Amino acid sequence: MEELFQRSINEINKLRKFSEDDLKLFELADKVADEIYPEEVDFYLERKFNSKSIDIMKKYNLFGIPVAKEYGGREASPIVSTLAYERLGQVGLGPWSVIAVSIGLAGTCVEIWGTEELKDKYLKPAAKGEIILAYALTEPMAGSDPVSLTTTYEEKGGEYIINGAKYLITNGSIADSTVVFAIDKDTKSITSFMIDNKSEGFEVTLELKEKMGFFTSDTAMLEFNNVRVPKENVLGIPGKGLWVAYTALISGRLGVGSGCIGVIEDCLNSVTERAKTRWQHGKPIGKHQLIQKHIAEIAMNLEMTRWPTYQTAFKIEEWKKNPLDKQLRLDVDQSSAIAKRVASKLAYESADRACQVFGGFGYSMLSPVGRHWLDTRATRIYEGTDEIMDLKIAAGVLGREFEAYK
Repeated sequence: MEELFQRSINEINKLRKFSEDDLKLFELADKVADEIYPEEVDFYLERKFNSKSIDIMKKYNLFGIPVAKEYGGREASPIVSTLAYERLGQVGLGPWSVIAVSIGLAGTCVEIWGTEELKDKYLKPAAKGEIILAYALTEPMAGSDPVSLTTTYEEKGGEYIINGAKYLITNGSIADSTVVFAIDKDTKSITSFMIDNKSEGFEVTLELKEKMGFFTSDTAMLEFNNVRVPKENVLGIPGKGLWVAYTALISGRLGVGSGCIGVIEDCLNSVTERAKTRWQHGKPIGKHQLIQKHIAEIAMNLEMTRWPTYQTAFKIEEWKKNPLDKQLRLDVDQSSAIAKRVASKLAYESADRACQVFGGFGYSMLSPVGRHWLDTRATRIYEGTDEIMDLKIAAGVLGREFEAYK
């Protein structure tokens, strides 16, 4: 078992005793991460989506970690799921992102808001890795402000007609089905739909190859030209699509926290080894005080990231037991925003410091810290930008009447 991952398990085990199934899952996540790693490096250097990571995670039945057993998952608690995703994050955010979106975002929408028929059709195979799901909220001109969506829907002849475009969609070109958010042109109400990617009029118009990083994660632009969607494919209540979106984003922000913990752990492992084996000026660089400063900061970043992320996982578990508790939902929303904000900031900072420790080799995709540096920059944008998280956190302190974008 990887040492820092084991330490996380041991610390949480003091607060909550893990079951045998939980411990077996951790061992499995550790094994999968080791198996994915060499493939991840090769695909990253080729700037290609890591398709083999799906095969490996599917082989070990790792997709459905948080999904209820009745829908083919392992029904792991939020804290157990968080720890398992943490280990995958050590490998890189590319493989982690496939599950984080397919299950953490899209799967959450289906599990909480979908009918039993939709769960049977989409959630069960997704939990087994038989299909991949995507989550399409962001548009070319609508990211942090979802009420400005331009993808529209209209009800016609017992079905819905969708038109518009989505941008920067993770899993976009590899997904079998996508959770899509669209706005009614007249009422301006938003509804969420489950759409099959092979539907007539559904098109992947651009696979984003020009990204600064995140090369092993699939990102695409999608277009909808009179895509017909049956009424039974609506998720939740028509016109209340933002409820669906926000529920998923709470889960998604926890996922960002878990992945970023893994990144910081890998940065700490990498600089520790580098500091002991790299010699300059007649001694290991770890004996130079300025190098020690970087290592100390990364170690502190790890501890500062763990607590808000783990705390959010515990709060989500409590919320799931009392889903109608409004105050608990607000607490979870605030906690997940803090966890995401802290984790993304400190993961990026840790990767940057690790690059300094590595020197010239750190500024290379051949080095793990170089890859982390490129990938963690995106974490400060998706699932809510730094700025939007700051606004949410401040409004949570001051009161909702102080929400800046109302």
